[in-house]
Amino acid sequence: MPTLKIVFPLLCWLLLSGSIQAQGLQPVQWTFQAERVAPQTYQVLLTATMDSPWAIYSQYTAKGGLLPTTITFHPNPMVLPLGSAVEKGMGQLKQDKTFGVEVHYYRHTVTFEQKVRLRSPVTTALSGTVEFMACDTTRCLPPQTIAFTIPLD
Repeated sequence: MPTLKIVFPLLCWLLLSGSIQAQGLQPVQWTFQAERVAPQTYQVLLTATMDSPWAIYSQYTAKGGLLPTTITFHPNPMVLPLGSAVEKGMGQLKQDKTFGVEVHYYRHTVTFEQKVRLRSPVTTALSGTVEFMACDTTRCLPPQTIAFTIPLD
């Protein structure tokens, strides 16, 4: 029968190797850009591309469920947001048995679009953060926060 001196170090090594492997996972890549759509008006695009089979969750995921994607724009007195961010992608919906709520999520790619208007014709930037959680079919990674700065000129 294996002794505690053999089993305990083996168990520690297995847990540590799994933790190190999970820390190296980066299944979601983000790009940030702005497109001028009219004088002093821009469409800001925050695009997430997920490795298969990873997914991230909609901004509109029900409370009590998985962490929704949250976009926060830092205040800039020269930039006026027009409405809320709109999600563009092949969204999926399922009833989550673990949390007992409907879950809205995206696989492959999703773009969060936010229209903004400059208060005057200046060169400035829009900065902020996007917080998200990525899950595959068997596990979820801890939430991540990514900072961005997008020039508006």
